[in-house]
Amino acid sequence: MKTVITGGAGFVGSHLCERFLDEGHEVVCVDNLLTGHRRNITHLLENPRFRFLEHNISEPLHLPGEVDYILHFASPASPADYLAHPIPTLKVGSLGTHNALGLAKAKGARFLLASTSEIYGDPEVHPQREDYWGNVNTIGPRGCYDEAKRFAEAITMAYHRFHAVPTRIVRIFNTYGPRMRLNDGRVLPALMGQALRNEPLTIFGKGDQTRSFCYVTDLVDGIYRLLLCDHSEPVNIGNPSEITVLELAREILALVPECTSEIVYEPLPQDDPKRRRPDITRAREWLGWEPKIDRAVGLKRTLEYFKTVL
Repeated sequence: MKTVITGGAGFVGSHLCERFLDEGHEVVCVDNLLTGHRRNITHLLENPRFRFLEHNISEPLHLPGEVDYILHFASPASPADYLAHPIPTLKVGSLGTHNALGLAKAKGARFLLASTSEIYGDPEVHPQREDYWGNVNTIGPRGCYDEAKRFAEAITMAYHRFHAVPTRIVRIFNTYGPRMRLNDGRVLPALMGQALRNEPLTIFGKGDQTRSFCYVTDLVDGIYRLLLCDHSEPVNIGNPSEITVLELAREILALVPECTSEIVYEPLPQDDPKRRRPDITRAREWLGWEPKIDRAVGLKRTLEYFKTVL
């Protein structure tokens, strides 16, 4: 089997490359390295079934031979990244998804889109179910990412309905684990980096906003199962264990006893979601999936990784 993974040098993408190689696939990793990095895939380069192609999927991609699966994970994914690169973010969600779907149509390949819990915006329904349409500020600073993913879902379903392309859509909730970037702006690496440097831990707002953190290997397993299932409707993949950001900061401080810093508070960014928790009924019923890695275990593994790259 030959699998193309766009964004394959990124945090989640590199773990996907590993999983598909472990499953015996030939893997073509496509990445323009805007937010991904070669170090995430260096250990894969000697594998004869792995190929890295430096390419911006917002430009057309032509590949020889047959392709069985295409997983479209190319996009800046953290607020710091997509706020710094709003136009490329909109392009990869629109033009990039169009190009990846066109390749799937030409090759007769199954296509999986990496969507996001951000399409729910600052949700008025809790927990978030896949049939909830969301509460998104289209012209706010986060709109470049939210709307890019919402468009990507729309064009994916259009290709499915009009061109009969077999498509899958995963809505990814907060994910963490090795190969995250300490400076990517997301709350978990930001707090861990501050704790390891013995700096004050920054909390935005009162810290009562909630997130639900899923360890990366659990996410990858859910994505793999979704790709092989028979359902084209979106599926939430995330850990429904909900925690406030303030509680997360305290858990991280407990893991870094040498950190003596205090928690400091900053104003909450515009349109920052107040609550975030996935309803994973579809994942349980359709995929037989639910997360296995306890947060305490995942946090320790992630912290050990960050110590090696600090």
